[in-house]
Amino acid sequence: MFPPLLPRARRLAAVAALSAVAAIAAQPAAAQSAAATPPKVLRYAFPVAETGFDPAQLSDLYSRTLISGIFESLLTFDYLARPFKMKPLTAEAMPEISPDFRQFTFRIRPGIYFADDPAFKGQKHELTAHDYVYSIKRHYDPKWKSPNLYLLENAKLIGLTELRKAAVDSKKPFPYDTPVEGVKALDRYTLQFNLAEPSPRFHQQLLTDSSAFGAVARPVVEFYGDKIMEHPVGTGPFKLAEWRRSSRIVLAKNPDFRDMRYESEPPADDPVSQEIAKKHNGRRLPMIDRVEVAIIEETQPRWLSFLNGQSDFLERLPAEFSEIAIPNNELAPNLRKQGIKMDRAPLVDITLASLFNHDNPVVGGYTPDKVALRRAISLAYNSADEIRLIRKNQAVPAQTAIAPWTFGYQPDLKTSMSDYDPARAKALLDMYGYLDRNGDGWREMPDGSPLVLEYATQPDQLSRQLVELWDKNMKAVGLKMVFKAAKWPENLKASRAGKLMMWGVAWSAGSPDGDTFLALAYGPNKGQANHARFDLPAFNELYIKQNKMPDGPERVAVMEEASKLMVAYVPYKLSSHRIATDLMQPWVYGYRRNPFIREFWKYIDVDTTIQQQQLKK
Repeated sequence: MFPPLLPRARRLAAVAALSAVAAIAAQPAAAQSAAATPPKVLRYAFPVAETGFDPAQLSDLYSRTLISGIFESLLTFDYLARPFKMKPLTAEAMPEISPDFRQFTFRIRPGIYFADDPAFKGQKHELTAHDYVYSIKRHYDPKWKSPNLYLLENAKLIGLTELRKAAVDSKKPFPYDTPVEGVKALDRYTLQFNLAEPSPRFHQQLLTDSSAFGAVARPVVEFYGDKIMEHPVGTGPFKLAEWRRSSRIVLAKNPDFRDMRYESEPPADDPVSQEIAKKHNGRRLPMIDRVEVAIIEETQPRWLSFLNGQSDFLERLPAEFSEIAIPNNELAPNLRKQGIKMDRAPLVDITLASLFNHDNPVVGGYTPDKVALRRAISLAYNSADEIRLIRKNQAVPAQTAIAPWTFGYQPDLKTSMSDYDPARAKALLDMYGYLDRNGDGWREMPDGSPLVLEYATQPDQLSRQLVELWDKNMKAVGLKMVFKAAKWPENLKASRAGKLMMWGVAWSAGSPDGDTFLALAYGPNKGQANHARFDLPAFNELYIKQNKMPDGPERVAVMEEASKLMVAYVPYKLSSHRIATDLMQPWVYGYRRNPFIREFWKYIDVDTTIQQQQLKK
């Protein structure tokens, strides 16, 4: 798959030569004299395959990352600002919010156009409030089975739930032209949302994944129909130029992208960000010409691809190479000598060592014996070993689902979720009748029937290491666990449908609020954020209560109470909050991890001059 490692100068010469040939071949003869500098290309790899490119059908991180450079939401975040600061993107300003937090009014910036596409039949299509109305309604259309619908349903947009129900009951096409109070265009550029209940952070929900609620043009959806997952057309800085499923994705600069300038306000105590802002503020975006993404599931080839000069950027250094690349969490001298740079920051996420499907008759349920089984499994799983041996200390233990850098996170809170205590696990199992009655070394169900835990996994190195830990830990307490491997998108589809008993996954925030993590256990979110299909009335009440409250200590107290119910009932075995180390080649400039901006490509530059200078070393 990958060529042998070459001396660095030869590697860079080969890369530069190939890039130059590709650039010259793509241009007319008259323009080739101006093509001495190769195009600015950012090449990097995903560890997981994409599922497609339609905002209404996506929930996985990697597909959302790709489409975030194609589709645009109303708001975004300042790239360098810390604390994190929202600002307008396609809106002219931040929304007007009514005092009761039930009405949000946006003014769309005139003069924004969708990328050219055959669907528009040679006409330019300007972004208007009507495009956002249509895009929001698509999430309610049963045809698309939107995994993001729960965000809008929780906000209770007036009339849309009823519109969806009518479409389901009648089995007729969704009535897009039926006006509703929940989302409407007051005029060509004015968009208004009306909610049945207060939702102080509704505008942040639109950012929970900006690409999920990005503007889609109706003519494009109607033109491509069921193949819309293959034809993304948005107003963003990039457009899909090439796609080989589960192998290679190329995004090219959108020639129709508006004149958008780099504007960021970094903190005064961050000299690196200050330098980036000084160099980049005022420059037109994007600064690079193309993004090339390869799907490389195994960690070693991904790491070698970066070392070999085949990748310009290594997102989230694989943990097993941390002792080589960042001993003591500092860049290794040999990498520093080559000019490689690193950026290290916490991820705003939670790793779920396992979800427990509450519709499953073995691990699901709310009776004391079922809760005891999940608690025992949680206590028998050694999260500390996962962090130390598998993640190489590139993570911190999770006490609740709420991650650092989000509202509601309490760094001093300690719960039993991080405990490793096989003795307590055995005592719980014994107490509730999970005993080895036939002497074969494995415990049975309280009624004497076989007890077999089925754990879904993937065929990659990290998953194999986690499987080994699970197998060792469960054997130690007499629980039989079998493992079923499938590709990640297949497991995701099965999990949404409630077909998996247990599965390990992670959940990332799209905005700096802990609500997104509590949403993992909110009953109405089943099959969407709530892969555990957990539905506890006491938790649901707390979730709704905190969702309606303005930020403050009272809301934090309610969020803590809800978090503790998740710990007590164990819909998930919460494991860790990860720390990311990203590596860049010397010619990649301007990168700083912002966990709420996935399309970082438009904020970075590839310096071909520095790239050429490396050839002389």
